[in-house]
Amino acid sequence: MTRFSSEAKDYDLKKLRDTVNQACYGLDLNYVDPNEILNKTIAGLCPGMTTAELENLAAETAACLTTRHPDFATLAARIAVSKLHSETKERFSEVMQELHSYVQPNTGGLAAPMVSDLFIDNVMKHKDELDRAIVHERDFEYQYFGFKTLEHSYLLRMNGKVAERPQHLLMRVAVGIHGDDIERVIESYNLMSEKYFTHASATLFNSGTTRPQVCSCYMTCLRDDSVEGVFEALTTCARISRHTSGVAVSISNHRAKGSYIPETNGRAPGLVPMLRTFDVASRYIDQGAGKRPGTFNMFLEPWHDDIFDFLELRKNNGKEEMRARDLFCSLWIPDLFMKRVQDGADWSLFCPSEAPGLNMVYGAQFEELYERYEPQIETGGPFMLYKDHANAKSNQQNLGVIRGSNLCVEIIQYTAPDEVAVCSVASLALPSFVRDGQFDFSKLHSVTKVLTKNLDRIIDVNYYPVPSARHSNLRHRPLGVGVQGLADVFMRLRMPFESKEARTLNLQIFETIYHGALEASVELAERFGPYETWEGSPAQRGQLQYDLWGVKPSDLWKWEDLKARIAEKGLRNSLLVALMPTATTSHILGNNECFEPYTTNLYTRRIVAGEFQVICPWLVKELVNLGLWNDRMKNQLILHGGSVQSIPEIPDDVKAIFKTVWEIPQRCIVDLAADRGPFICQSQSLNIFVAKPSVKQLTAMHFYGWRKGLKTGLYYLRTRPAVDAIQFTVDKSSLAGDTSKVDATSKDDDTR
Repeated sequence: MTRFSSEAKDYDLKKLRDTVNQACYGLDLNYVDPNEILNKTIAGLCPGMTTAELENLAAETAACLTTRHPDFATLAARIAVSKLHSETKERFSEVMQELHSYVQPNTGGLAAPMVSDLFIDNVMKHKDELDRAIVHERDFEYQYFGFKTLEHSYLLRMNGKVAERPQHLLMRVAVGIHGDDIERVIESYNLMSEKYFTHASATLFNSGTTRPQVCSCYMTCLRDDSVEGVFEALTTCARISRHTSGVAVSISNHRAKGSYIPETNGRAPGLVPMLRTFDVASRYIDQGAGKRPGTFNMFLEPWHDDIFDFLELRKNNGKEEMRARDLFCSLWIPDLFMKRVQDGADWSLFCPSEAPGLNMVYGAQFEELYERYEPQIETGGPFMLYKDHANAKSNQQNLGVIRGSNLCVEIIQYTAPDEVAVCSVASLALPSFVRDGQFDFSKLHSVTKVLTKNLDRIIDVNYYPVPSARHSNLRHRPLGVGVQGLADVFMRLRMPFESKEARTLNLQIFETIYHGALEASVELAERFGPYETWEGSPAQRGQLQYDLWGVKPSDLWKWEDLKARIAEKGLRNSLLVALMPTATTSHILGNNECFEPYTTNLYTRRIVAGEFQVICPWLVKELVNLGLWNDRMKNQLILHGGSVQSIPEIPDDVKAIFKTVWEIPQRCIVDLAADRGPFICQSQSLNIFVAKPSVKQLTAMHFYGWRKGLKTGLYYLRTRPAVDAIQFTVDKSSLAGDTSKVDATSKDDDTR
């Protein structure tokens, strides 16, 4: 980029004016004035500013007006995308060739290819078709928050500069999954490009690269609590984590503090010193060029003698040698524990070396063994999962007892010393299936089938950091099809989150997803055969997930016909549906996270890519249609922390639609989770939101979810907003006035 000279300045500003004006197509010009963006940008010019810095300033200027109208976020993204397009090559094949021939300048001229030989061979074999298939205009459909997230963390770079465009990334993912199956490549590319679904971060990061580790979730356990067993598990976790995956570890078989060690005639130090080792390792592992730190989730059953030390690991106070604050902690809870709490009865703690086998049984067998041992003696977390529900409703129950979950507690799979469980995940963008005021179940079904086959293909092309992960994944072939934007769907269809209509739609959506995923898995089984451990599974015995819940599905889909096909051909995958948090990928596509309600209708979100203003677009659209959206209304929304409930001008029916999660009874959130549970063969990352929780509230909430049959009772307990809604200054003087519309030429945007 050239620096401004007196001759170049007018040219660059003319170019910027053209860029901004062209980027305003389809925007509401009653609220978006391109001249205002230009004037504010010119006012911010500094001596020596480059053209790239000028374009960044224009984009950031537009983004700062997002609270005035969501179209400003669209405009900001379009300006930023125009800049990226001017700095990168258009042809996908040329960009991939450059990535393949990349030489890292710090290695003395050694080749450092960023994509694999197999990948580039497939690209060059079909380069003309792939280049023609890409629709670069779709880059302009991202919101600013989503685009900057892609630019900062996902698009590949050479010499510190972004080399890919978003459409290149999506095509790289499609080719990375399907290789030279060009029909499937282009089908997957188009569905991702049109925002019907997105693959998980690990898939976006690593597809097509020299180490294509594209699975997000890994689960393992301690072989035993010997030094060798512990450090074998630690090494496994480190090798997995460095390739951008989260790891969960079942540790209930590790002996408790003070237990006798016959081999050394000594006493065991207990869980905490071991966990501090994992804690340090998780901080040491950086998941590739600062993308994100390593993350470990440790699972413990509540009968373990060190349970109280475990529960205090993440506390901010106390002895430092008893803390491991970067680990995540989860409880794997048997029904007997809940029954004892319910009855106010005693609960006994054991060391696993003195009460062996408790972690290897569940249900009646657990209760019998626990009660046999019993006479021998007299904080946002932890995450809570119900061991008996998870095992009794698992299609992997024929493999053995499941001892834990994954980092985000939605993946529930069997692990063993020689089997590290793995799951490839992706999420369906539910708002894309709303058409003309109706939800398109047929399209959701067909896209679910495509996504299921993508995830199954990932199992075969994935790079496995440890052999035991490959061994497990190829045997059982589990998948995790998830969702994002359920709250957006309800808002677009004008359904309050707690309405009967929303409850019905919730059920229909997940019944459709489960049916589509099963149908795709049957089709794969017809081609390639069922997964290796199919025999003896509940599905092989004619029991699908809803049967394990004791629920009958609706007539929306022909379940008996599908069951007949499954009985004849089997399934290619042991597990299919899991609802992950979608914390980052949902924002890339401009949707609310997973199945959660909106935390607030207006907030500032801080991530590694920067700080971004976010406003609920459906609320603004509703208020614009009612003639209520103006500066005064914006300031009232800011004043009330993103809530509409105390704004008198807003009609009651609109208030009902746009309740935040703090204004919705948590029983409603649990009810929706339980309703869809019979169609989710793994589990759900279920957060509960209570502004000021009491022990009585939390106890009632846990028992309500347990009695409803949930596998995951709690991911995070949110006791305050996840993001602070009041990050803006409010022009209180405007609240007394009656501004009928935004003053597009205002010199002050009233935000910071």
